[in-house]
Amino acid sequence: MTDNERERLEAHFRENARTVFWILVVWALVSYGAAIIVKFLNQFKILTGFPLGYYMGSQGSLIVFVLLIFYYAWRMDQIDRKYGVEE
Repeated sequence: MTDNERERLEAHFRENARTVFWILVVWALVSYGAAIIVKFLNQFKILTGFPLGYYMGSQGSLIVFVLLIFYYAWRMDQIDRKYGVEE
């Protein structure tokens, strides 16, 4: 492996790791943040009168997690193309 290839792959790994880090930050904020501020969130009602805190625990967080999966797949396609390692 040449030095240029090694540098390119290391840059690819760094960008991937940075993406994973920020996705995990969002995951932690949604998971723990909603539970921490549930009393505040319950002041707001959505849809058919459900408290927002309840909704975030039962449905909202799951929607965010699925969106994070799609974002990661989309972002990794971009990163892979940028560094020439796409499938």
